[in-house]
Amino acid sequence: MAIEINAVKRDAKGTGASRRLRHAGSVPGVVYGGGKEAFPLEINAKELFLQFRHEAFHASVLTLIVDGKKESVLLRDFQMHPVRNTIQHVDFQRVSATEKIHVKVPFHFINADVAPGVKLGGGIVAHVLTEADVSCLAKDLPEFIEVDVAALEIGHSIHLSQIKLPKGVEFVQLAHGDDAAVASIAKTRGSVSATAEETPAA
Repeated sequence: MAIEINAVKRDAKGTGASRRLRHAGSVPGVVYGGGKEAFPLEINAKELFLQFRHEAFHASVLTLIVDGKKESVLLRDFQMHPVRNTIQHVDFQRVSATEKIHVKVPFHFINADVAPGVKLGGGIVAHVLTEADVSCLAKDLPEFIEVDVAALEIGHSIHLSQIKLPKGVEFVQLAHGDDAAVASIAKTRGSVSATAEETPAA
């Protein structure tokens, strides 16, 4: 999914200038990195918000178009209004085709309904992590990572080392020796009661 953001360079800086931009229907921002000069931007607020709602916007290499020139960037930071739920500011970082990037990528959990711990044990899938930091080249960055829980028994977990990753992608945590749990199947009150009933008294 290719996402493009149209922006223009802004000359006015400071809190007052940013406030005026927002009142005029634009969002102030900045682009930096890649061995080039950082400069401030302004982006149409409605267009940005439409893209911002997509999960891929937060975990994909984006195409930033400024004055007709395209650059590959990542969304690195943003500020939201605490009440209005509007975007107040965005930071974009340029990415290189030859240097690895670190990005948080969301997990998509599949086959929870057929997992033995759910289907037979009456448990529920608990999402221990909903995203993880990955390292890869920009061209290899996945929009999401599938976590297949089809084989999980009740009380068992699936860890980072058990998840199949696309070629060229690695988990940063795992590379540092932290094989964290991603999901587990926990007992519900109903399944605990059922187990107690099935167990004969000593």
